[in-house]
Amino acid sequence: MEDDDENPVAFSKSIVADYFDQADLTFKQMDEYLEKQDLKNISKLGHFLKGSSATLGLTKLKDSCEKLQHYGDRLDEAGHNRVSDSQVSLRNCKKTIEQARREFKEVEDILQPFYQDD
Repeated sequence: MEDDDENPVAFSKSIVADYFDQADLTFKQMDEYLEKQDLKNISKLGHFLKGSSATLGLTKLKDSCEKLQHYGDRLDEAGHNRVSDSQVSLRNCKKTIEQARREFKEVEDILQPFYQDD
């Protein structure tokens, strides 16, 4: 079978569905780590979701996840300057997780009808 014969929706459907599942789980884990004030694991999850979002071309969500990665590493939004107060980093994480969750919902609302079963 040649690539031209493949249905692009069928090909990408499982990728997008897996991404939705991964993102849901990642946001739940972020909430848990936020509650535990575990900045390092928030950073790791931000990095993970940044990569997945970038792969699908979800630029706004990728950018928010990159900020989470920086905040979790106790850096400023751009990742250039150290933040000495971990409470500032936690507040920034909380705000950015909420923003990323809204951006994810927007993407989900747009893509799910396109990929739903008939």
